[in-house]
Formats: sequence, C-alpha cells, structure tokens
Amino acid sequence: MAHFPGVYVAIVTPFTDQYEVDYQRLHELSNWLIEKGVHGLVPAGSLGEYATLTAAERAKVVETVIKAAAGRVPVVVGTGAPSTKQVVEWARHAKEAGAAGVMALPPVSYKPLENEIIAHYEALSGVGIPIIAYNNPRDYPTDLTPVLLAKLSKLENVVGVKEFSGDVRRVHDILRESDLEVMIGVDDLAMEGPIAGATGWISGVPNALPEQGVKLFEWARAGKVDQALPLYRQLLPLFHYDASPQLVQAIKYMMELAGQPAGPTRPPRLPLAQADLAAIKQAYEDAVRPVTS
Repeated sequence: MAHFPGVYVAIVTPFTDQYEVDYQRLHELSNWLIEKGVHGLVPAGSLGEYATLTAAERAKVVETVIKAAAGRVPVVVGTGAPSTKQVVEWARHAKEAGAAGVMALPPVSYKPLENEIIAHYEALSGVGIPIIAYNNPRDYPTDLTPVLLAKLSKLENVVGVKEFSGDVRRVHDILRESDLEVMIGVDDLAMEGPIAGATGWISGVPNALPEQGVKLFEWARAGKVDQALPLYRQLLPLFHYDASPQLVQAIKYMMELAGQPAGPTRPPRLPLAQADLAAIKQAYEDAVRPVTS
C-alpha cells in the first residue's frame, strides 16, 4: 500500500503586490484544490518559493496549509535547506504542526559523497515522520540513483521518492531495486509515470487545472490509455513549463488565467516577457478546450 497515492499539488505561495505572503489567499487556494479533488498538498517546495521566505513566513505557510486541509487530505512538507540541521528542524516543525510526511532533498549546497547523503537521511529519519526523498539532478548536484535509493529505503522512515530526473525508465529501475513508492515529479511524465508504476504525482500545473490533473492521473493509473492520451496531449505544452527554470512564474500565470490568482513571484524571479506570456496563454486556451479523440 502506498503512503501517498494520487495527485499531490506542490502548492504555490501567494504574494501581495508588495511581495508579502498572502496567508488568506493561501488558505483559499488550499481549500479550492481540495474541493477540486486533489489527493494531497505539498507546501514549501521549490514551486512554493521556499528559498525566498523568512523562517517565520515559512513556518506560517506550512501551518496555514495544514490548517486549511483540516485532515481532509494529507500534507507533505518540503524541507529544503542548506544544512542537515536545518532540514531536521523543518521536519520536526512539520511533524509538530500535523503534517503526514516530508519531502526531502539530499544535501544541496555542494556535491556530497554517498556516505554523507545516507547520513543526511539517517538524521532526518530520526524525526519519526514518513520521508519522500526528492531526486532532482536537473537543479541540484546529486542524483539519487536507483541503487542509492535502494540503500536509503533501508532507513526506517524513507518510504518513497519524488522522481524528477525526467527519465521514465527510472520508475521501473526504482521499483525493481527497492520497495519505495514512486511519485512522479515532472508534469510531462504525468501519464507515462503512473503507467510505469508510479502511485503518486507531486504536480505543478494542477495548481491551475486540478480537475484535469486528477482525471489524467487516475485514468493512466487504471491503464485507461485511450481516455488519458487525448487529455494528456492537450495538457502537454503546459506540462513542459513545469521542468523549466521559470516554472513558478509560468504556473502562477496559468493560475491567473484559471481565475485563481496567486500574485507575483518574489525576486530574483521577475515577470515573464510578453512573448512567454502569450505562449502560455495559447497553450492554456488549447488545454481547456473540450477534449477530442
């Protein structure tokens, strides 16, 4: 049995025009996503701009999402931070606040040795909360290979992996090498991932289109490829933005188009160029048209 099955939205952090965290809007967005059928929420991840938040803001973001969820769906909290000590502290805060689990990168400040990676997750496992290891070799110096993940799976509380390498073959390798559950991490493998055996999806674009995301994942997970494929192809141009460096700006603009604005991104992230906005708008309009086979 998977600990975290289904579509978990890596929820954005809404800001006011003055770049202050809009906690009321965060509460509203959390509630809206739950009402639209998502299976869980993931605050304080990269899409949530965690690195731009003060410690007080970040703690309140986590607490706001957990309070809004009110036990209706699990909340898995991002713990990204420069040191193992800080990661452990964020995991403890998540546990005390009522989170169901944490999402944890390997050490991010330099390229660590294998024994350092294992020690990092050993310290985190000691907190006593389920851990989804986060493999993102696109943006960080470490690749959590299937062989390394097999070693991490021996730790008591490491139960899954968010797989963000972009290689769907990794899903098969991880499931063969370990007993970890796999949550696909890149939106543009949202169909192939569950077909290959991923039981969850930590998603970006469903911040704007949650119903479509849930429908797509559930069809793919059930093997209903004939139903999933037309919807997937319509959504795919939007999904590609999830793996781009400007994913936060792009997804916040999609949310604006969906009538669920979340404000600007905090610098150093700046607004997108008009040409980029026009391309996203066209892709969005194509994505929300009635699906044709």
